This record gives sequence, structure tokens and C-alpha cells, in this order.
Amino acid sequence: MIKRELYMSRIRPFMGKDLIKVLTGIRRCGKSVMLELIKDELQGQGVPSDHFFSLNFEDMNNMHLCSAEALHREIADWAAGLDGKVYLFFDEIQEVEQWEKCINSFRVEFDCDIYITGSNAALLSGELATYLAGRYVEFTIYPFSFVEFSQLYESIFPGSSDQELFTKFLMLGGMPYLGNLRYSDEPSRLYLRDLYNSIVLKDIMKRNRIRDVDLLERIIGYIVSNIGTTFSATAISKYFKNENRTVSPETILNYIKYCEEAFLFYRVPRQDLQGKKLLTVNEKYYLADQGMRQAVLGSNPKDISLVLENIVYLELLRRGYTVTVGKTGTREIDFVCERDGEKLYVQVSYLLASPETIEREFGVYASIRDNYPKYVVTLDEFDMSREGIKHRNIRDFLLMPDWQ
Repeated sequence: MIKRELYMSRIRPFMGKDLIKVLTGIRRCGKSVMLELIKDELQGQGVPSDHFFSLNFEDMNNMHLCSAEALHREIADWAAGLDGKVYLFFDEIQEVEQWEKCINSFRVEFDCDIYITGSNAALLSGELATYLAGRYVEFTIYPFSFVEFSQLYESIFPGSSDQELFTKFLMLGGMPYLGNLRYSDEPSRLYLRDLYNSIVLKDIMKRNRIRDVDLLERIIGYIVSNIGTTFSATAISKYFKNENRTVSPETILNYIKYCEEAFLFYRVPRQDLQGKKLLTVNEKYYLADQGMRQAVLGSNPKDISLVLENIVYLELLRRGYTVTVGKTGTREIDFVCERDGEKLYVQVSYLLASPETIEREFGVYASIRDNYPKYVVTLDEFDMSREGIKHRNIRDFLLMPDWQ
């Protein structure tokens, strides 16, 4: 089991405190394992295992507890026989009706430490979430980073080269369960396609009561095909109109929002670096895991730059950066990243195979006069850094502990 220290280091300061710890992220990204890692650490601190109460609400055996009243009775009966702090772990809590009331009641009634997971970003944005306002801290969990992927892959196939590791990561992505399939290509792709369909069906369609399934699938298909490309809801609407399908931009935006709430896509706004303002049109979208895209659409060499962008973007999110696309004149910088008052610029490309490509990727920084780090990230094996702009192979970039 990979220790996932990146997340544990963020959660650890809140362990044992009365704030509710909320772990969110796309289905099957490893949230349940995070709960086990937290339990292991608490046990290592001397907490007795009989003070843990764990429930996974996707387990049919727990269906009778999917109401606030039933869950409250169950926990109250269990906690009555214990002395001292109790530790509550609830997986996929969104399956419990009015779960916020129940969780808030536990916080008030018992000496307890509460951890919950959910597969929807709207988990804490509804009307009932006012019960928990100011009483929780949220952590977004992502699929494996390249570092985590490499740790697991090398435990299965010792001695793998860096190139082999990255090729597998590029093609299959970072979903943790793939290790159980020993990263075999066809079983892994089948799993990823089934996972993708499950997210569309359960976390998007059913949760939002979408009736026009064909339209939802077409919109998702369009975005998956065009990750890393700037477009607007109006552009998608025109695309459907050319296919004799009338869809309003508002409907498209609603469907995209549902996909974002299920963590299937991440939206990246554009920023005018000269006017220092966010632009409201032509955003970019990236997929939660590049392996799902490869499994659903197949591998297309023409898309390699976009897939590399997707990988870098997710790594920026994992490390806590707020990311925008930077517009400077007629050019765009792929990622403008900010964290704790620091800034970072990242340009991603496939290969610097021609003088024109080199000029395009490095030249985009010409109008940026600050001294923050500027990177060009590609698959090239040779360092072509120049004029203070750092060029890195993507493997090395993903493995670097710090980019500042």
C-alpha cells in the first residue's frame, strides 16, 4: 500500500482535532485507502482499534443506514459502551440522506474525530452544508502521481527503467486499482472504460437526473477529445448544430458543471497577463486521469502534446497550485501557477524538433519580465535551457521535489 505522504502531511495536523476531515475526489482515486492510512497512523499513536467505527455506504449491507436517523442510532448505540474519544470513518457519505445533520450531531454529542469521503464536489455546497460551515477542512485526493505510480509499479516489476515507467504512466494513468491488474494493458483499459462509464452513469447522470443521456455522452465525448484546447459553450453549441442537434449554451454549461462536480473534468480559466484580469470565455478543460482518455478514445500520436499537458496540469493541482492559462498578446502560456505568494510558469510541448518550435515555446516568455521560474517541459532527452528559462524532460519535471 503506497503511503501517499503528500496527502498525509496535509491531513496530519488536523488528526485528533474536532474539525471534520472531508476527503473528496473522483471515484476510485484512493480515498478509501486514505482512510486506512489514517487509521494505521492513529493506531501507531496508541488509539485502540475498538474505538474506530467504519462504514462504506456503497456496500449494500449498509443500505439500512443510509438515512440520518438510522445512522445516528447505530453510532449512538455503539459509542455508549466506550470511554474516551471515538473515531468515525464514513466512505461515500453522499449516499446518506441529510448526512450533514447526522455528522453535525455526532460532533456536538460525542468526543469524536470524524473523517468522511465523497465523490462529488457539491458535497459541501448544498443547503444542508450550512450545518457544517466553518467546522470542516477539505482535502482533494487525485489519482496517483508519477512518483506514486513509479513506487507501485517498481514493487511489481523491479528494475524498470524510467522510460518504461513513464510510457506505462502515459498510457494507463494513475488509478490505484491498476496495480491489482499488474498493469496488464487490455485488462487495465477495460477497467478504465468501466470506471469511466460508472462515473458518467452514477455520479453524473443519476445524481443530476439527466434524461437526455445521448446529449450528455456527446458533450463529454467532445471535451474528452479536446482536452487542453480553448473553447466555449457557444462553440460546442455550434458544433452540435452542424450535426443537426440544437442545444443551448446554458444546457451545455450545466452538463459540464455536473461533470466538474463529479471530478471528471477540471476547468482552467484564462488570464490576461498584461491586463491582469481573468477572461470569461474560451477556457480549457483537463481530464481527471489521462489513462481514462487513452482507454476510451484510444492512443492517437497527434494528441500526445495535449496528454502531456493533462499530466502536468494534474501534478500542479496535486502540489497545491492555483492554475490559469496565461494570455500575453496573441500568445498563450499553458500554465500560470500560484501558491502561497509564489508564481511559476510552465509551457508543455511534445518535442523541440525544429527551430520554429523552439522559438514558439521559449519565445512565449519574452514579454514576461518578472523573475519567477519559467519552464519548458517536453519529452526531449537533452537540456535546451536558455536565457534563464529552464528546459526539463517531463519525467524529471514530475520527479522534482520543488520547482521554485
